[in-house]
Amino acid sequence: MSSTHAESVAIIGGGFSGVMTGVNLARLRARPLHLTLINQSRPLGRGAAYGTRRPEHLLNVAARNMSAFPDQPDHFLQWLRTRFEYEDLPEAELRGKFVPRRVYGDYLSNLLREHLRTPGAVSLEQTTFLEGEVVAVQAERRHARVQLADGREVRATKVVLATGNEAPAGFPGEAELAAHPGWVGNPWVAWEDRLPAGGGNVVVLGTGLSAVDALLTLQARNWTGTVQVVSRHARLPEAHFRGIANPEFPPPGVDLTSLGLTGLVALMERHCARLRAQGANPAIVVDQLRPHTQRIWRHLSTAEKREFIRDHAARWNVQRHRIAPEIHAEITAAVNSGRVSLEAARVERVVAEGPRLRVELSGREPLIGDLVINATGPQTRFTETRSVLLQNLLRTGLVVPDELDLGLRVDEDHTVLDRSGARSPFLLALGPLLRGTLWETIAVPELRGQARRVAETILDHPPLADTLPPLVMMEYMI
Repeated sequence: MSSTHAESVAIIGGGFSGVMTGVNLARLRARPLHLTLINQSRPLGRGAAYGTRRPEHLLNVAARNMSAFPDQPDHFLQWLRTRFEYEDLPEAELRGKFVPRRVYGDYLSNLLREHLRTPGAVSLEQTTFLEGEVVAVQAERRHARVQLADGREVRATKVVLATGNEAPAGFPGEAELAAHPGWVGNPWVAWEDRLPAGGGNVVVLGTGLSAVDALLTLQARNWTGTVQVVSRHARLPEAHFRGIANPEFPPPGVDLTSLGLTGLVALMERHCARLRAQGANPAIVVDQLRPHTQRIWRHLSTAEKREFIRDHAARWNVQRHRIAPEIHAEITAAVNSGRVSLEAARVERVVAEGPRLRVELSGREPLIGDLVINATGPQTRFTETRSVLLQNLLRTGLVVPDELDLGLRVDEDHTVLDRSGARSPFLLALGPLLRGTLWETIAVPELRGQARRVAETILDHPPLADTLPPLVMMEYMI
């Protein structure tokens, strides 16, 4: 298949970032535009986060902060009112609701239909949707050629990389486990039907949000066996909470970007200690830092960024990536009752032992599991990506790793920088691919702004001013 147009955009990735880039192109364009949205595997508009069919998997952010549009902060709330299960909820309860992620997937699908599936929504032609794997992008004289694994091709003047999170990184010995029925290398695909009958032991590797999803599914399935969860720090995510006003932070007149990592850590520790002394949750400081995080990250040196990842990231992630209070209560009860045990150790290797698996730990006795789930979170070393497309882009020099190898290098307006440091004439990127550049780049409050900015760059549209009122930003901490 081949498609050519004077002005055309190909978006690679059909999750939140890809769909919302397309939606913003439709909303902002003032001229005809041919849009091709290329999706692989999961239903279009859902991606890994919102493709789950499990009702127990809830959003990790309250509904009030989940609008897909930075200039319409109540858009998601208004959409929820159109559904019978939410239409009569009191306003305060609806704003604080942690709704199922599959419901949010419905929301994105609705936006997709409203803005992109209607003939003429973007141009005089209907938007093109393709299902398949993109394996290469090649530069040609006036456009780029996007190649799919099955031989189809798309020509576009701009190409957006919205590939989202990758599957978890592997462990030594994992290649030999690919066909083992007890090994779940990707927790975001259905695995619950592989649970052994009549009890047994499940080992979950990791204690982050993916691990919480796995534990919730085991609870929902009334799993009667044992569950062992292992990570280096053995700390599960904390719960969202109702905070207190904390006008002392950030301190008035202090430029947070000028403190450096040492000064910033000292400042946060001092204010966290003050909150503890008041009987308040010190995570309020983390929430109040949220609107400033990307700007601070950009001003840190490479050495400071590495130091943060080494010494502070684990603690940051526990306090920053919190979960719904009802989920936290359920998981805590399972741990307190002994149904779930937490192990602090480094996983060295996973080895098959007949129908079971042995998880070898550093300095500890191994764990034996009938089912072992790799829930360690997305692969974050960019040069070790398993994506054929990204590896080809690296090989040809069309993209280059950022200074931390967490993603690729981009300019301020999301234009990709190539091996020579030059701005790409056609490639743009957003989402987790910008982890090394922005650090905070995986949640809706950040991604919705990025999707809008990418559309503005493509259309030469003036950037949107920050229209979120301070109260909405403060509500991160509630």
